[in-house]
Amino acid sequence: MKKIGVALVRGLILLFSKLPLRCLYGIGSVFSWFAAKVFHYREGVVMTNLARSFPELPYWDLESIADAYYRHMGDIIAETIWFGGSDYDRIRKQRICTIANPEVLNEAFESSPGVVILNSHCGNWEIMGGFCVYNYDERHPNPYVEDDMYVVYKKQNSGVMDEVLKRNRINCKRDYQGMLEASQLLRSALKNKGKKSIYICNSDQHPYVGRFFLGNFMNQPTYAMKGVVGVAHKMNMSVLFMRMVHKARGSYEISFVKLCDDASGHDPEEVVRMYYRELEKEIRETPHNWLWSHKRWKV
Repeated sequence: MKKIGVALVRGLILLFSKLPLRCLYGIGSVFSWFAAKVFHYREGVVMTNLARSFPELPYWDLESIADAYYRHMGDIIAETIWFGGSDYDRIRKQRICTIANPEVLNEAFESSPGVVILNSHCGNWEIMGGFCVYNYDERHPNPYVEDDMYVVYKKQNSGVMDEVLKRNRINCKRDYQGMLEASQLLRSALKNKGKKSIYICNSDQHPYVGRFFLGNFMNQPTYAMKGVVGVAHKMNMSVLFMRMVHKARGSYEISFVKLCDDASGHDPEEVVRMYYRELEKEIRETPHNWLWSHKRWKV
């Protein structure tokens, strides 16, 4: 049954992915309108998260952020479908992502045994599989190749959706071997010790293992997990924070903030706190850009 489910969903994605991105945005807009206005998808979670994160804002401002968030989710769905049927040439021509300050990543990669990039559920995390073709600009193509990169992910509860998303994320490079479940990270880092690698990991989820009390994040008492930072600490890696700002439809800008040069010289919990401070800045600058429907503060 799982194979049939995966084949059906992937087949639909591949069918719709052939449409131009502008057409998919139209479909995404209709989908997000129904999700918000008809089915009220996680409306209570979204509004509660927003109200607790921005207690200074009146209700109509929170509603405005929520509306923008649902529209953004429609765009994410459109871009994810488009990405799932695209090769590197199509992704490169679309220029859906640009990298604003590549020198930060380049310097970290050159000066340390490896780099951990902590990204988040800002922007569109489902299109990170195209990182190696996201150009800095016309004169400076991205120098990294797939063998340099590992993407760390949390396995989905649904076996069908887990397999669909995994295939979707690497469709442009189907023989890519760098998708790592979080539980495999340390083993992979030890196995590849001596080889410079970049590990990209979403680190803002509700902690599912090894949690500690972070303090306040977005005005709320928050627990977090050391996770990939603990691996960086063991392996003397640099740690960067990745911002992914939604500039306009079909346009994201990635930039990096250095958190530390050598994580072994820092308490992993403090590095995680640095990450959350940077993340809060990003969310407050573009509040619609984060995943408000996630139950981040559940007990």
